Amino acid sequence: MSDYEKIACVIRFLDANREAQPSVARMAVVAGLSESRFHRLFLRWAGVTPKDFLQCLTVEYAKSRLRDPASVLDASLDAGLSGPGRLHDLTVNLEAASPGELKSGGEGVAVTWGFSESPFGLCSIGWNPRGICHLAFHDDAVDFPESLGRSWRQAVLNRSDRAAAQQAAGIFKNGTGREIRVFVSASRFQSKVWRALLQIPRGSLASYSRIAAAVGTPGASRAVGSACGANPVAYLIPCHRVIRETGVVQGYRWGTERKVAMLVREAQAFDFPPDTVASPSRAAGKLQSGGPFVRPSASRGGIAKE
Repeated sequence: MSDYEKIACVIRFLDANREAQPSVARMAVVAGLSESRFHRLFLRWAGVTPKDFLQCLTVEYAKSRLRDPASVLDASLDAGLSGPGRLHDLTVNLEAASPGELKSGGEGVAVTWGFSESPFGLCSIGWNPRGICHLAFHDDAVDFPESLGRSWRQAVLNRSDRAAAQQAAGIFKNGTGREIRVFVSASRFQSKVWRALLQIPRGSLASYSRIAAAVGTPGASRAVGSACGANPVAYLIPCHRVIRETGVVQGYRWGTERKVAMLVREAQAFDFPPDTVASPSRAAGKLQSGGPFVRPSASRGGIAKE
């Protein structure tokens, strides 16, 4: 079992036993590790302790961050959606395929693809000379990622797991000054939504309604949700940073546990001031679907405002 699979088991356990406020020792049993080994694994993988993680998993806390009037995200969205977005220390540049390219299904385009391990389990990655065009996660072993075939049905597909592992290292490895190009098939509306998602800073959250307003379609939260669900490049286009106004983390194409896991890792660079972290007694009974792990300090960056 990979490190991510052990963490995912713990996240599922916390969701199912949120009212019991499980101890670190109980989490370790679920992960199949000693308490000390589990603590080290979690800290190495997530960058925070299990206790810090558990304390911040409250719907009320997530809702308070969605209501926070901090304006880094608002300023980014309101300034326009054509610029590059930030993910970790990456600069992600998105290019949408032309209508003609959409219609042709990638005819004449050579796409290299392969499977690789990642911090969030097995993934498949596809790319062509214009950028990464496919990134998906898989809970079970598959021979071929069907979503890649649907999006690039006429392309020439060449498999290379070794090259995919190199691509994964560039996407998931910490570093600075890196730029990644993303090339996607998208409708005009999808393109606008995905560009808006790229403006959500690491460690921040936005609601579906806030994204809908940002792209000029107030009230189209459901359409924004559909666009998020159609995202062909997981993680790089960060649809995992969009949650419901209720503060509940649900409805992620690649699984709720994976969405929570991504938010955990993205929060690791930020402090957890005592006045913003719910105490274990207050948190008991308030975990829902893993709950989002969100940026604790408004002064450190922007949170979407309802």
